[in-house]
Amino acid sequence: MKRIILTAAFALAIAHTAHAGTTPSPAGAAVYFVAPQDGTSVQSPVTVVFGLSGMGVAPAGIEKEATGHHHIFLNRAPFGEGTEDDDLIANGIPSDESHLHFGGGQTEVSLDLPPGEHTIQLVLGDEFHVPHNPPVVSDVITITVAE
Repeated sequence: MKRIILTAAFALAIAHTAHAGTTPSPAGAAVYFVAPQDGTSVQSPVTVVFGLSGMGVAPAGIEKEATGHHHIFLNRAPFGEGTEDDDLIANGIPSDESHLHFGGGQTEVSLDLPPGEHTIQLVLGDEFHVPHNPPVVSDVITITVAE
């Protein structure tokens, strides 16, 4: 029985690795912020509305062609410029204070952010939270949360 469980766990690990960074995105797919706009001053909580064109939204764990789910990169280097981005492509986007997951297929969120300047970027992930190939990422926007 133990051998069967170990074999199944190994097979799942291989399947996850095989999918890492290999989910294609359609040409012209784009993710963007509907709100807030870059450079705006806002009050907390901040309503963030996600936009997506050329693809659809599907919850994490659901494999469906030309779909993904949203992640917010908060106050970190833009995707493609971060030292950890190769790891994100290989292992998926972590869930922490700089990487917010919306694996339920959400298209907006209300964020409690402290006063000050914040940068946010949207990154679309596949069913395993791995950025598509090529990555579907928004421009980084800067917002200021008023006191």
